Amino acid sequence: MDAATLSSGKGHRHENFPVASLLIRKTHRPVILAFYRFARAADDVADHASAAPNEKLRILEFMWRSLRGESADSNEAIALRRYLLDRNLSAQHGLDLLEAFRRDVTKLRYRNWNELMDYCSYSAASVGRFVLDVHGEARTTWPASDALCSALQVINHLQDCGKDYSMLNRIYLPLEVLHETGTDVASLGAPCASPQLRETISRLARRTQDLLEQSRAFAGQIRDRRLALEVGIIQRLAENLAERLRARDPLSERVHHRLPETLLLALAGGAGVLSNRFRTRSLQRAVASTA
Repeated sequence: MDAATLSSGKGHRHENFPVASLLIRKTHRPVILAFYRFARAADDVADHASAAPNEKLRILEFMWRSLRGESADSNEAIALRRYLLDRNLSAQHGLDLLEAFRRDVTKLRYRNWNELMDYCSYSAASVGRFVLDVHGEARTTWPASDALCSALQVINHLQDCGKDYSMLNRIYLPLEVLHETGTDVASLGAPCASPQLRETISRLARRTQDLLEQSRAFAGQIRDRRLALEVGIIQRLAENLAERLRARDPLSERVHHRLPETLLLALAGGAGVLSNRFRTRSLQRAVASTA
């Protein structure tokens, strides 16, 4: 058995947020898509409903060794490694990602927010940092990127909390928050959320909004205009989803965006980035003219 055997068939166009969209420069899209295919393969292994945990860990180990150049057992890892070597990029972000998927197999509960954020530092932050490295962006952008990527990860956890519990017995909602709101893990198996579970989700959505406050300046820190536009769009989509999660029940209501909603929010996010860059450059020119 290998990663291909456990594939879900899901591709980058099925994700909640843009992946290597046409906004990204053509020269960068192949390596980002190679990273995505590597991540998707590992995610499908970790999330497979019937494969045994030891089999999942064995395949993830093959991917880890292949990405390090120690074996040739994983096609996805070998393909990514070729791009990394060609561009002189580190494999560390991919290795960090595999640590998150190992935890998906072995760790089914999170005690508190700090434990969840530690998981996100591997599962989400590594993705943003990789994209920034591909674009040659400064590492000073990493804190804002980490905040945005962690917010996206928590949003996905909240949207899929019922499915994760029923299909995988996996719960990312911190047990501490469930306890504080007077509910337990069994409430995730109901057809609709109880008032207590709604409060849990709302609290976590508020914490996610705090992360999005930290990432709001991220697009303005990015030199590459096209990447900045994509980040601005993702930021706006995430802000809207966090708002929805405070008002809607992900067990019984639709939280994901429909295409027209995505397009309108994307336009708003992109316009905001362009407006901010125009104001910044205008100010810089004004300062330079008086120097």
